[in-house]
Amino acid sequence: MKDFKELVQKRRSIRNFKDEELKPEELQTILRAGLMAPTGKSVRGWHFIVVDNKDVLARISQCRQAGAAFVADAPVAVVVLYDTSLSDVWVEDSSIAAVTMQYQAADMGIGSCWAQVRLRSQEDGTMADEVLRDLLGYPANMSALSVIAFGYPAIERKPQDEEKLKWENVHINAFTER
Repeated sequence: MKDFKELVQKRRSIRNFKDEELKPEELQTILRAGLMAPTGKSVRGWHFIVVDNKDVLARISQCRQAGAAFVADAPVAVVVLYDTSLSDVWVEDSSIAAVTMQYQAADMGIGSCWAQVRLRSQEDGTMADEVLRDLLGYPANMSALSVIAFGYPAIERKPQDEEKLKWENVHINAFTER
């Protein structure tokens, strides 16, 4: 896509994927976008675990009580981690990298969806981050923000409706009630 305005309007969360693997160069381009994402003080403390093993994807999809089931059917997922000892803005830095990867994927015709990990738990109270740490073996100084599932869309979603934009939530120079 040549127009970022159009890309922003068309990028939607995709939870249904075709049973087709991404090409290695496509995945590399998506990861490249994440690695180029800005961070506070250029710390670049994020790490990305790429998972394409179906058994591991199925286990990741169960890391939280609800809202991650779609990961099991994705061809690939990227677990977005950050070395939290490096920065107090790790959530922001990780979020920017994750969204940057999602926009890169959308630009290539690849769908994606974010599954929140931070502050999410299983029904018994076990934190999703701990479930993933046990499964994927990352060290205690790392925390997972999210899991992003990627794949070719099996469904088509309409672009966002400009008529539904909440322009009343935009304030100039100060907050004003409307």
